[in-house]
Amino acid sequence: MDATKISAENKMGIMQIDKLLISMSAPMMVSMLVQALYNIVDSIFVAKISEAALTAVSLCFPVQNFMIAVLVGTNVGVNSILSRRLGEKNQKEVDKIANVAIFLAICSGIIFMMIGFFGTESFFAGQNTSDEIKNYGMQYMRIVCIYSMPLSLLICFEKMLSSTGRTVYNMITQMTGAIINIILDPIFIFVLNMGVEGAAIATVLGHFGGLMVGIYLNIVKNDDVHLNIKQIRPDFRIIKEIFSVGLPSIVMQSIGSFTIFGMNNILMTFSTTAIAFFGVYFKLQTFIILPMVGLANGLIPIVAYNYGARKKDRVISAMKCSFKYSAIMMIIGILIMQLFPANLLKLFDASDMMIDLGVKAIRIICFAYVFASMSIIMSSVFQALGSGVTSMVVSLTRQVIFLLPLAYFFSLQKNINMVWASFIISEAVAFVMCVMFSRVILKRLDF
Repeated sequence: MDATKISAENKMGIMQIDKLLISMSAPMMVSMLVQALYNIVDSIFVAKISEAALTAVSLCFPVQNFMIAVLVGTNVGVNSILSRRLGEKNQKEVDKIANVAIFLAICSGIIFMMIGFFGTESFFAGQNTSDEIKNYGMQYMRIVCIYSMPLSLLICFEKMLSSTGRTVYNMITQMTGAIINIILDPIFIFVLNMGVEGAAIATVLGHFGGLMVGIYLNIVKNDDVHLNIKQIRPDFRIIKEIFSVGLPSIVMQSIGSFTIFGMNNILMTFSTTAIAFFGVYFKLQTFIILPMVGLANGLIPIVAYNYGARKKDRVISAMKCSFKYSAIMMIIGILIMQLFPANLLKLFDASDMMIDLGVKAIRIICFAYVFASMSIIMSSVFQALGSGVTSMVVSLTRQVIFLLPLAYFFSLQKNINMVWASFIISEAVAFVMCVMFSRVILKRLDF
């Protein structure tokens, strides 16, 4: 086979769209559900230490989310351009992109290590909360940041598998890390009596286990990508192209960290229980949102590949199928949140005060899923087509331009229920913007 060509038989260009989307997305959705289960189990174990420990981990979440934003966002760029090169049958470029992606992952791991060493104390110094919560938070944040290299490389290798259509192997990689974490959490926290530090160590070891599996599967099972340790070096042309798509994604997901940090400070004017609840809710909603994200992530390489192959009908068909499945998941999510809010909160040893506050909040916020599901799908389409800036604008609308000012305004009125309603309003505005942007972008598709 010519060194610059890829077999034309990649399933993303020939398989029936409905079946293809399921084959690409289902493994990701399962792995996302496992990841959501890990997030919830992790918080359940931490909550058994104390509400202060749960609040501390909630305050650390913006930092963890920022790490994920940078790593996933960078690899969204990798995913998009690597899939396009696959569609264009350019093997030489595919291999270059994969090796540059590893280089970027190593650089990211080093940066977050430095944040762990030098930024932890400063982050908590500005938090208006008790010394006990601050101490718990610093213990947790230092470990997950200083030992972030396994996470950085893990996400890189996961995205290589998904961008070449091997989402089952991507699922195996993610599930390995999550399962290791779930098993080690109670051992380190309670058996070895390591508390919050034990939860952080279990998280790092889970990432390391997943990384080992990810490396093995890419070397042994991923024939579309040829890794070479001697080629792991910068290529500024490729890096520029990666970040032209990935940087808006990084900004989009980083906005989430800013939003969580902002909401924590807004909720602090009500009570620390409100902060603890918001941390719990964020973990609970991942059971609804992450499967939608898995569906959207499975859509990205399909759209990118067929856009590269100039198959417009397949791009449109994939989008329609995604909307159908996301609507089904959204309806299920709303029903769960409406019917069982108290039961969900009791999993976290919630106090009566948290249950009283949380049941009302969950039943209000969940209606935002109606709009969020559509926005998630369209944002992924924008990224796959190289319009990452459009996704960034939508996220800014959802999480900054409308959400935080509205939430702050309603907090001044001492109306916490309207603070929760801010999520619905901001998601509705973002949905309208997605519809407008999609009409413009799809007309510009050059096939």
